[in-house]
Amino acid sequence: MNKIPDFPILVLALSLVGLWLSAKIGGSIRKRQRNVEEGWREDFEGISAAILTLLGLIIGFSFSMAVSRYDQRKNYEEAEANAIGAEYVRTDLLPAADAAKVRALLRNYLDQRVLFYNTQDSRELQQIDSATTQLETDLWAAVAARAMTQPTPVVVLAVSGMNDVLNSRGYTQAAWIYRMPGEAWLLMAVISIFCNLMIGYGSRRARVKGILFLVLPLVVSISFFLIADIDSPRGGVIRVHPQNLMILAQSLRGH
Repeated sequence: MNKIPDFPILVLALSLVGLWLSAKIGGSIRKRQRNVEEGWREDFEGISAAILTLLGLIIGFSFSMAVSRYDQRKNYEEAEANAIGAEYVRTDLLPAADAAKVRALLRNYLDQRVLFYNTQDSRELQQIDSATTQLETDLWAAVAARAMTQPTPVVVLAVSGMNDVLNSRGYTQAAWIYRMPGEAWLLMAVISIFCNLMIGYGSRRARVKGILFLVLPLVVSISFFLIADIDSPRGGVIRVHPQNLMILAQSLRGH
Protein backbone atom coordinates (compact mmCIF):
# COMPACT_ATOMS: atom_id res chain seq x y z
CA MET A 1 0.00 0.00 0.00
CA ASN A 2 2.84 2.40 0.78
CA LYS A 3 4.54 1.84 -2.58
CA ILE A 4 1.48 2.12 -4.84
CA PRO A 5 0.90 5.89 -4.23
CA ASP A 6 4.37 6.52 -5.65
CA PHE A 7 2.89 5.73 -9.08
CA PRO A 8 -0.17 7.98 -9.63
CA ILE A 9 -1.00 6.40 -13.02
CA LEU A 10 -1.14 3.00 -11.35
CA VAL A 11 -3.42 4.45 -8.66
CA LEU A 12 -5.72 5.76 -11.38
CA ALA A 13 -5.86 2.45 -13.24
CA LEU A 14 -6.33 0.24 -10.18
CA SER A 15 -8.97 2.44 -8.60
CA LEU A 16 -10.93 2.82 -11.84
CA VAL A 17 -11.04 -0.93 -12.47
CA GLY A 18 -11.70 -1.83 -8.84
CA LEU A 19 -14.49 0.69 -8.35
CA TRP A 20 -16.11 -0.17 -11.67
CA LEU A 21 -16.13 -3.85 -10.68
CA SER A 22 -17.64 -2.89 -7.33
CA ALA A 23 -20.51 -1.13 -9.07
CA LYS A 24 -21.03 -4.14 -11.36
CA ILE A 25 -21.08 -6.47 -8.37
CA GLY A 26 -23.66 -4.29 -6.66
CA GLY A 27 -25.81 -4.36 -9.78
CA SER A 28 -25.60 -8.14 -10.03
CA ILE A 29 -26.65 -8.49 -6.38
CA ARG A 30 -29.65 -6.27 -7.06
CA LYS A 31 -30.73 -8.46 -9.97
CA ARG A 32 -30.83 -11.54 -7.76
CA GLN A 33 -33.05 -9.81 -5.20
CA ARG A 34 -36.17 -9.14 -7.23
CA ASN A 35 -38.66 -9.27 -4.38
CA VAL A 36 -37.71 -6.24 -2.31
CA GLU A 37 -40.02 -4.23 -0.07
CA GLU A 38 -41.19 -1.01 -1.66
CA GLY A 39 -40.28 1.11 1.38
CA TRP A 40 -36.63 0.24 1.16
CA ARG A 41 -35.89 2.94 -1.45
CA GLU A 42 -36.04 5.89 1.00
CA ASP A 43 -33.85 4.16 3.55
CA PHE A 44 -31.42 3.10 0.86
CA GLU A 45 -31.12 6.60 -0.63
CA GLY A 46 -30.53 8.08 2.83
CA ILE A 47 -27.74 5.64 3.57
CA SER A 48 -26.22 6.16 0.12
CA ALA A 49 -26.23 9.93 0.54
CA ALA A 50 -24.56 9.63 3.95
CA ILE A 51 -21.80 7.34 2.66
CA LEU A 52 -21.19 9.52 -0.41
CA THR A 53 -20.94 12.58 1.83
CA LEU A 54 -18.45 10.78 4.04
CA LEU A 55 -16.40 9.79 1.00
CA GLY A 56 -16.39 13.39 -0.22
CA LEU A 57 -15.20 14.64 3.17
CA ILE A 58 -12.41 12.08 3.40
CA ILE A 59 -11.22 12.86 -0.14
CA GLY A 60 -11.28 16.56 0.70
CA PHE A 61 -9.27 16.07 3.89
CA SER A 62 -6.78 13.83 2.07
CA PHE A 63 -6.37 16.37 -0.71
CA SER A 64 -5.78 19.11 1.87
CA MET A 65 -3.18 16.93 3.59
CA ALA A 66 -1.36 16.27 0.31
CA VAL A 67 -1.36 19.96 -0.64
CA SER A 68 -0.03 20.99 2.78
CA ARG A 69 2.87 18.54 2.44
CA TYR A 70 3.57 19.83 -1.06
CA ASP A 71 3.66 23.40 0.26
CA GLN A 72 5.97 22.27 3.04
CA ARG A 73 8.42 20.81 0.53
CA LYS A 74 8.36 24.09 -1.42
CA ASN A 75 8.98 26.13 1.72
CA TYR A 76 11.94 23.98 2.74
CA GLU A 77 13.45 24.30 -0.73
CA GLU A 78 13.30 28.07 -0.34
CA ALA A 79 14.76 27.78 3.18
CA GLU A 80 17.65 25.71 1.86
CA ALA A 81 18.47 28.31 -0.78
CA ASN A 82 18.38 31.09 1.80
CA ALA A 83 20.60 29.19 4.24
CA ILE A 84 23.21 28.34 1.58
CA GLY A 85 23.21 31.88 0.20
CA ALA A 86 23.58 33.42 3.65
CA GLU A 87 26.45 31.10 4.55
CA TYR A 88 28.19 31.87 1.27
CA VAL A 89 28.16 35.54 2.22
CA ARG A 90 29.34 34.77 5.76
CA THR A 91 32.46 33.07 4.42
CA ASP A 92 33.87 36.61 4.10
CA LEU A 93 34.25 36.46 7.89
CA LEU A 94 36.75 33.61 7.59
CA PRO A 95 40.41 33.92 6.61
CA ALA A 96 40.97 34.05 2.86
CA ALA A 97 42.23 30.47 2.50
CA ASP A 98 39.38 29.01 4.55
CA ALA A 99 36.84 31.21 2.79
CA ALA A 100 37.93 30.01 -0.66
CA LYS A 101 37.73 26.38 0.45
CA VAL A 102 34.28 26.75 2.01
CA ARG A 103 32.92 28.58 -1.04
CA ALA A 104 34.09 25.82 -3.36
CA LEU A 105 32.49 23.22 -1.11
CA LEU A 106 29.26 25.20 -0.92
CA ARG A 107 29.04 25.43 -4.71
CA ASN A 108 29.49 21.66 -5.00
CA TYR A 109 26.98 21.14 -2.20
CA LEU A 110 24.48 23.37 -3.98
CA ASP A 111 24.85 21.37 -7.20
CA GLN A 112 24.11 18.17 -5.30
CA ARG A 113 21.00 19.70 -3.74
CA VAL A 114 19.70 20.69 -7.18
CA LEU A 115 20.28 17.12 -8.38
CA PHE A 116 18.41 15.80 -5.35
CA TYR A 117 15.27 17.64 -6.39
CA ASN A 118 15.50 16.79 -10.09
CA THR A 119 16.47 13.12 -10.11
CA GLN A 120 13.95 10.30 -10.29
CA ASP A 121 16.44 7.44 -10.42
CA SER A 122 16.91 5.57 -7.14
CA ARG A 123 20.55 4.64 -7.82
CA GLU A 124 21.45 8.19 -8.71
CA LEU A 125 19.68 9.36 -5.58
CA GLN A 126 21.86 7.10 -3.43
CA GLN A 127 24.96 8.54 -5.05
CA ILE A 128 23.68 12.07 -4.48
CA ASP A 129 22.96 11.35 -0.82
CA SER A 130 26.42 9.85 -0.35
CA ALA A 131 28.14 12.80 -2.02
CA THR A 132 26.03 15.29 -0.06
CA THR A 133 26.85 13.61 3.24
CA GLN A 134 30.56 13.74 2.45
CA LEU A 135 30.32 17.41 1.49
CA GLU A 136 28.53 18.16 4.75
CA THR A 137 31.35 16.51 6.66
CA ASP A 138 33.94 18.54 4.76
CA LEU A 139 32.00 21.78 5.21
CA TRP A 140 31.63 21.33 8.94
CA ALA A 141 35.27 20.33 9.32
CA ALA A 142 36.37 23.44 7.42
CA VAL A 143 34.53 25.87 9.70
CA ALA A 144 34.94 23.88 12.92
CA ALA A 145 38.72 23.73 12.58
CA ARG A 146 38.94 27.51 12.33
CA ALA A 147 36.51 27.93 15.24
CA MET A 148 38.68 25.71 17.43
CA THR A 149 41.85 27.66 16.72
CA GLN A 150 40.25 31.12 16.49
CA PRO A 151 36.94 31.23 18.43
CA THR A 152 36.10 34.86 17.68
CA PRO A 153 32.50 36.12 17.39
CA VAL A 154 32.74 36.53 13.61
CA VAL A 155 34.00 32.97 13.16
CA VAL A 156 31.25 31.70 15.45
CA LEU A 157 28.75 33.50 13.19
CA ALA A 158 30.08 31.56 10.18
CA VAL A 159 29.79 28.31 12.15
CA SER A 160 26.20 29.15 13.06
CA GLY A 161 25.37 29.74 9.41
CA MET A 162 26.87 26.37 8.46
CA ASN A 163 24.72 24.76 11.11
CA ASP A 164 21.66 26.30 9.43
CA VAL A 165 22.75 24.84 6.09
CA LEU A 166 23.05 21.34 7.52
CA ASN A 167 19.77 21.59 9.41
CA SER A 168 17.89 22.77 6.33
CA ARG A 169 18.74 19.55 4.52
CA GLY A 170 17.40 17.51 7.44
CA TYR A 171 14.12 19.41 7.41
CA THR A 172 13.82 18.85 3.66
CA GLN A 173 14.42 15.12 3.94
CA ALA A 174 11.81 14.83 6.69
CA ALA A 175 9.25 16.61 4.50
CA TRP A 176 9.99 14.23 1.61
CA ILE A 177 9.85 11.10 3.77
CA TYR A 178 6.60 11.76 5.62
CA ARG A 179 3.70 11.08 3.26
CA MET A 180 0.02 10.34 3.56
CA PRO A 181 -0.33 7.30 5.84
CA GLY A 182 -1.35 4.00 4.28
CA GLU A 183 -4.29 3.81 6.67
CA ALA A 184 -5.78 6.92 5.06
CA TRP A 185 -5.49 5.36 1.61
CA LEU A 186 -7.06 2.14 2.91
CA LEU A 187 -9.96 4.03 4.46
CA MET A 188 -10.64 5.93 1.23
CA ALA A 189 -10.48 2.71 -0.77
CA VAL A 190 -12.90 0.83 1.50
CA ILE A 191 -15.46 3.65 1.63
CA SER A 192 -15.28 4.23 -2.14
CA ILE A 193 -15.85 0.48 -2.75
CA PHE A 194 -18.94 0.53 -0.53
CA CYS A 195 -20.22 3.63 -2.31
CA ASN A 196 -19.92 2.00 -5.70
CA LEU A 197 -21.50 -1.20 -4.43
CA MET A 198 -24.50 0.80 -3.29
CA ILE A 199 -24.66 2.77 -6.56
CA GLY A 200 -24.73 -0.50 -8.46
CA TYR A 201 -27.25 -2.00 -6.08
CA GLY A 202 -29.56 1.00 -6.33
CA SER A 203 -29.60 1.23 -10.13
CA ARG A 204 -32.94 0.33 -11.70
CA ARG A 205 -32.82 1.16 -15.40
CA ALA A 206 -30.70 -1.16 -17.47
CA ARG A 207 -30.07 1.46 -20.16
CA VAL A 208 -28.34 3.88 -17.79
CA LYS A 209 -26.51 1.30 -15.74
CA GLY A 210 -23.45 1.44 -17.97
CA ILE A 211 -23.15 5.19 -17.48
CA LEU A 212 -23.87 5.07 -13.74
CA PHE A 213 -21.34 2.32 -13.23
CA LEU A 214 -18.63 4.48 -14.82
CA VAL A 215 -19.32 8.03 -13.57
CA LEU A 216 -18.56 7.63 -9.87
CA PRO A 217 -15.57 5.29 -10.34
CA LEU A 218 -14.08 7.73 -12.85
CA VAL A 219 -14.56 10.79 -10.64
CA VAL A 220 -13.20 9.07 -7.54
CA SER A 221 -10.27 7.57 -9.47
CA ILE A 222 -9.29 10.99 -10.82
CA SER A 223 -9.43 12.35 -7.27
CA PHE A 224 -7.19 9.53 -6.05
CA PHE A 225 -4.80 10.17 -8.94
CA LEU A 226 -4.54 13.87 -8.08
CA ILE A 227 -3.95 13.17 -4.39
CA ALA A 228 -1.26 10.60 -5.17
CA ASP A 229 0.36 12.89 -7.72
CA ILE A 230 0.64 15.83 -5.32
CA ASP A 231 1.70 13.64 -2.40
CA SER A 232 4.45 11.86 -4.37
CA PRO A 233 7.69 13.92 -4.33
CA ARG A 234 9.22 12.13 -7.32
CA GLY A 235 6.63 9.91 -9.00
CA GLY A 236 4.07 12.54 -9.90
CA VAL A 237 3.72 15.17 -12.58
CA ILE A 238 3.27 17.92 -9.98
CA ARG A 239 6.66 18.15 -8.30
CA VAL A 240 8.73 20.70 -6.43
CA HIS A 241 11.28 22.21 -8.80
CA PRO A 242 14.38 23.75 -7.17
CA GLN A 243 13.88 27.18 -8.68
CA ASN A 244 15.42 29.07 -5.75
CA LEU A 245 18.41 26.73 -5.60
CA MET A 246 18.96 27.01 -9.36
CA ILE A 247 18.79 30.80 -9.25
CA LEU A 248 21.28 30.79 -6.39
CA ALA A 249 23.58 28.42 -8.29
CA GLN A 250 23.56 30.73 -11.32
CA SER A 251 24.33 33.77 -9.19
CA LEU A 252 27.21 31.99 -7.43
CA ARG A 253 28.71 30.93 -10.75
CA GLY A 254 28.62 34.55 -11.87
CA HIS A 255 30.17 35.61 -8.58
